[in-house]
Amino acid sequence: MVDPVLALLLFVAAGALIAILFRPVHGLFWRLLRMVRAGERMRIEDALKHLYDCEYRHSAGTLHSLAGALGLSGNRTAELVSRLEEQELVARAGDEYRLTPEGRRYALRIIRVHRLWERHLSDETGLGPAEWHAEADLREHEISQEEADALAARMGEPRYDPHGDPIPTADGDVPLPWGKPLTELAVGEVAEIVHVEDEPDAIYAQLLAAGLHPGMRVRMLEVSPRRLRFEADAEEHVLAPVLAANLTVIPLAGEPQPEGPVVRLSSLDPGDQATVTGLAAVCRGLERRRMLDLGLIPGTLVKAELRSPGGDPTAYRIRGAVIALRREQADMIHIDHLPGPPGREDRREASAP
Repeated sequence: MVDPVLALLLFVAAGALIAILFRPVHGLFWRLLRMVRAGERMRIEDALKHLYDCEYRHSAGTLHSLAGALGLSGNRTAELVSRLEEQELVARAGDEYRLTPEGRRYALRIIRVHRLWERHLSDETGLGPAEWHAEADLREHEISQEEADALAARMGEPRYDPHGDPIPTADGDVPLPWGKPLTELAVGEVAEIVHVEDEPDAIYAQLLAAGLHPGMRVRMLEVSPRRLRFEADAEEHVLAPVLAANLTVIPLAGEPQPEGPVVRLSSLDPGDQATVTGLAAVCRGLERRRMLDLGLIPGTLVKAELRSPGGDPTAYRIRGAVIALRREQADMIHIDHLPGPPGREDRREASAP
């Protein structure tokens, strides 16, 4: 005979387990189902983004390119494309897959949200450039069209993301590609960087390390099959063609390159002083606001006081206060170097409250 107490305990435990698994909305089963569906939706949206990118760049969107972009096996990619065809979001044309009008509208909605998030992250947070794309990849699937429109309105309807990519309008309008790769610039030509491709990550990291960003003016010095040598904001750079091809430029006919090298605050030795001439264009968002709050505006006198034993950070006297800045921060502050010991004006500023 079954012990009634044990039977009751088993019944209660089974009921509790069923409640945990199948509780409406919050049960584990429903949460897992939502995660699966969300993952499926993300793959669909990422596939549409990839096919739109192929269309925008006039390249072929194939099963192979989709599998590489999404990190899926060939079989799973084929299953995904079949679902996209069933939903009439893509259509096959030989070995290629092309967006239908509805698929293109869907893709543009996701791209708009992604690029708005990158603009927000660059202008209004302290997140570094290497993190913008990955963070926007996550958030683009999380907000509605109405929330995206509100974000765009709050930022003043920006036209481009921080890499120079155009942000589609709420109606789906997007400018055609413009400019040409840096690799097509002739020796002696002057141009402005208007776009820095942020994929793949390894190449983008190298461009970031070189300090290259939209808005910089460049002058080509040497072109060969193995390397390109050019000036960017009066500093010389050397890139392999595979890296340089990820920079898009607009030629500036008849506009000379500014003379003289850019001098950065990080070049000051302890005891040296300089006046600020401006902040680098790459200094954005909270970092830029902090620099301006410290008084680092054109004409401000700055003195290097002390460098840490490890060489970084360095303490600078700015408007009577001593502020420690890391090298990467000091690199974003452009200066006119004033050689020699501090004068009376510097001593008077140093003694100011």
